[in-house]
Amino acid sequence: MPQVLVVDDLAVDRRLAGSLLSRNPDLRIALAASGAEALLHLEESVPDVIVTDLQMPELNGLELVVAVRQRFPLVPVVLMTAYGSEDVAVRALKAGAASYVPKSRLARDLLRTVESVLATAGAQRRDARLMECLAANHWTFELKNDPALLKALADHLHQHVTRLGLCDEMGRIRLTIALEEAMANALYHGNLELSSELRQRDGEVFLAAAEERRRESPYRDRTIHVSATLSRAEAVYVVSDDGHGFDPSLVPDPTDPANLEGTSGRGLLLIRTFMDEVRFNERGNEITMIKRCDPQSPAMSCGRPVAEFAGGPAT
Repeated sequence: MPQVLVVDDLAVDRRLAGSLLSRNPDLRIALAASGAEALLHLEESVPDVIVTDLQMPELNGLELVVAVRQRFPLVPVVLMTAYGSEDVAVRALKAGAASYVPKSRLARDLLRTVESVLATAGAQRRDARLMECLAANHWTFELKNDPALLKALADHLHQHVTRLGLCDEMGRIRLTIALEEAMANALYHGNLELSSELRQRDGEVFLAAAEERRRESPYRDRTIHVSATLSRAEAVYVVSDDGHGFDPSLVPDPTDPANLEGTSGRGLLLIRTFMDEVRFNERGNEITMIKRCDPQSPAMSCGRPVAEFAGGPAT
């Protein structure tokens, strides 16, 4: 049975709100006379939703919203607003309150608002619990030659990597960077057939040429193919393009001090550094990247030092 904590320093308003909410027999109502008392209640029993007045001594409604967001982020807060508290109400909503009901409309809107917030919060909690049971997920994308789509996809997959708990945050950032580099290579060097040397000579000319080729045949008709398989144990990304391919061994070794200032091979250096396994198909237009995470090492950063790559140039 969901619990609603009503917080108001005025006993009459506190009892009124509690009485209105008790019209739903499936709700358990708890009362607190101040924000400070509400926090003490939260330490003992976490409610499903908090309904609070804004103007209170000791700890007002805005301060309570901030404290709840910091310490109990899954508990939504509904504000009861009175005339003259509009500015504080807006600040509280920006600080994380879920909704509000003017005190002049409590009888009509309070129960309906709380029930709506409870339904939404319940769905989010169920989704969070469901994600804890997720073993793996797979996506296949076919992208146009649009740089904005590459960033959007990288951000989308980053969210799922986060939800699966794959690596720590720095590891997830490095994983996303590796994916972005692979997709950028597929776009600019694969589908649009632009050279790293052009980018190194003049970045603006390089980007202008890319925009021009995106509108020309045959480049405009080519696609970037991305598949991602994510689990709690590993991430597997496969990125391919419709270009002619290349020989990765011909890319200058970017770990050589003489080449570190160049742009050629920089993306592949990052990919090889951040991923556990990197391989190309025979044609050279498809890259498979695998990052395995050790569940016994939550602090791992999902990447290895460049020095660990021996037996050939990083490309």
